[in-house]
Amino acid sequence: MPRKKSITSLAQQSVGIRLSSHEKICAERMNNLIISIQRLEKKVDTLSDSVSKGKGIVAVLVFLGSIFAAAIGFFNYKWNFTTKVLLLI
Repeated sequence: MPRKKSITSLAQQSVGIRLSSHEKICAERMNNLIISIQRLEKKVDTLSDSVSKGKGIVAVLVFLGSIFAAAIGFFNYKWNFTTKVLLLI
């Protein structure tokens, strides 16, 4: 009977060693995953900031473009109106 106990204890030790090495590998993998997720979160934050700035710049450019188009339209109308008046005289 003592031999069986030593075999089972040897098997249990083997399983314990395998389990502890497996836990170490899994812990390292989890740390790598956490680090990569943190890097991705930082990249997403910077990209969202860039998109927000881009939207603001586009809004400003549209506003300036509409003012510029309105000014050109006004001067074209005024120019056409004055030439018609001069031709009538």
